[in-house]
Amino acid sequence: MGKTIAQKIFDAHLRDQPTPENMVLDLDVVLCHEITTPIAIMDLMEKGMDRVFDPSKIKAVIDHVTPAKDSKTAAQGKIMREWAKRNQIKDFFDIGENGVCHALFPEKGFIRPGYTVIMGDSHTCTHGAFGAFAAGVGTTDLEVGILKGVCTFRQPVSMKVEITGALQTGVSAKDVILAIIKKLTVNGATDRVIEFVGPLVDQMNMAARMTLCNMAVEAGATSGLCLPDRVTAEYLWPFIKDEYVTIDAAVEDFAKWHSDSDAEYVEVVELDVSNLVPQVTYGYKPDHVKDIADMAGTKVDQIYIGSCTNGRIEDLRDAAAILKDKKLAEGVRGIVTPATPAIYSQAMEEGIIKIFMDAGFCVLNPTCGACLGMSSGVLAEDEVCASTTNRNFNGRMGKGGMVHLMSPHSAAAAAITGTISDPRQFLA
Repeated sequence: MGKTIAQKIFDAHLRDQPTPENMVLDLDVVLCHEITTPIAIMDLMEKGMDRVFDPSKIKAVIDHVTPAKDSKTAAQGKIMREWAKRNQIKDFFDIGENGVCHALFPEKGFIRPGYTVIMGDSHTCTHGAFGAFAAGVGTTDLEVGILKGVCTFRQPVSMKVEITGALQTGVSAKDVILAIIKKLTVNGATDRVIEFVGPLVDQMNMAARMTLCNMAVEAGATSGLCLPDRVTAEYLWPFIKDEYVTIDAAVEDFAKWHSDSDAEYVEVVELDVSNLVPQVTYGYKPDHVKDIADMAGTKVDQIYIGSCTNGRIEDLRDAAAILKDKKLAEGVRGIVTPATPAIYSQAMEEGIIKIFMDAGFCVLNPTCGACLGMSSGVLAEDEVCASTTNRNFNGRMGKGGMVHLMSPHSAAAAAITGTISDPRQFLA
């Protein structure tokens, strides 16, 4: 019987199997940020185990609240800095070099096909776009990962989501994943690995694939994966060019991680996106999704474009295509956060930052702050935000605030109309 990509990765990293269902895996990368990691650091220090299994495999960043907004967040940053220095962690990204973790770490070439990756962050599944098994974990698992370089997971149970058809202009990967979550519900992939396949996925760039995998957790999935191919190899080529003679050789090597044709899946879901229209959430769950026409005219107070879901250069280009030579609607405030310094710099070179500023947007440094209601764009009670982030939980961006998740195209359309609007009317 054939194996899925998840099964192949588990087999290649198996350290121990204490029970038939539980597998202890060696880790290739442990990612850390300043919200969840300081708790693990302090606990390890109290236990007299202030060390890391391999400094070269620890990647750390201050990204959720940056710069610090108060004494507590300043203390979290200090813990991270001192820990990184004590343990000689070279890949630590502090203010000025930092970016949103799930955009920064792939950009640095830290994620590769076949890797095992953990982080104390639920959207770690983003890195599955590279054909890696990447999962968010709790504090105890993070501590063990930092200390021993291992993590325990259940035997992987995979489901396949096959995406066919061609997207209309103004419809993007964010609309696709919202449609998938609507179809699966927030519990539809619980304790499963989602494998995203099909002609549309094959045509997607890495930014789009990361958007898909980023929100796999919103359907309950442990991880989401795409099969690594030429698109993956071309993205990674600056980092792997010394390991392969040609890109063709890399593509051939990556194929060893592809699922076998006779691999078994607990469920196969098909989605034809040919007639998919822009999607938007309502209510307080990520599967509360409607066609944008059903929400048209809903007033918004704030626009937020950024995050680990949609803060990449491709996302900023999408929004700028609609915002060029236009202004924010009266009474609407706009916030844009390029996800990394490199993205910020590229957006400046391409004139995108000027488009945002001319439209009236506030342009922020890379940060996760607004996405989880910690800083840099928190909502007041009864305020409504059109957001390119990944969660619309009650109070997510501020107590009493409402978040409508949508694509950068749709967020830009809402910015200039002041209401939820179909972005296709602004695109040729």
